[in-house]
Amino acid sequence: MVSILTGDIIQSRRSKPSVWLRALKKELDKIGPSPKKWEIFRGDSFQLELTQPEESFLIAMKIRCLLKAKSIDVRMAIGIGEKEHSAASILESNGQAFVFSGEKFESLKKEKQTLAIKTPWPEFDGDMNLILKLASIAMSKWTANSAEAIKIALEKPDLIQEDLGKKLGIKQNAVSGRLKRAYFDELTEVDALFRKKIRTLVS
Repeated sequence: MVSILTGDIIQSRRSKPSVWLRALKKELDKIGPSPKKWEIFRGDSFQLELTQPEESFLIAMKIRCLLKAKSIDVRMAIGIGEKEHSAASILESNGQAFVFSGEKFESLKKEKQTLAIKTPWPEFDGDMNLILKLASIAMSKWTANSAEAIKIALEKPDLIQEDLGKKLGIKQNAVSGRLKRAYFDELTEVDALFRKKIRTLVS
């Protein structure tokens, strides 16, 4: 099974691509080569494939951190399922995961959601989409400063707050405040729960 993330920049016309495009490409390059593993299309939309579905929430959170740090927001749909055809470009590959991701993405605007999931397990989807809805409320409140702090904390989980503060140019207590206001502990708990449930279902 694979995970397919489909996303687009919210109100992209209000921001210049030069503000976010290069940074997003650099982040996606960490996942794998383009266009086989990820591709940006229509100027403000993207799709990427994860071979480890349990990483989906963390990757979605990292992408949102990156963009929120630039005062830009994003909506994303996660589809988990089988991959039936692998092409040179991800946009030409297909399978259950691609269908699920596309279907869920199309419903995001109507449901007024910025992050949701569709999998072969309806009961899991019902429970997890409620959790993702609440997580998205927390993430929507991120300031550029808090998003920057969370991005570094996610990339370097072993870094103590004092060292994190040095990277951000602020004091340790300011780091603690930023992470607390951004619900960092709660969101990492969501990630842990997501990983546990997906691993159980996939195995």
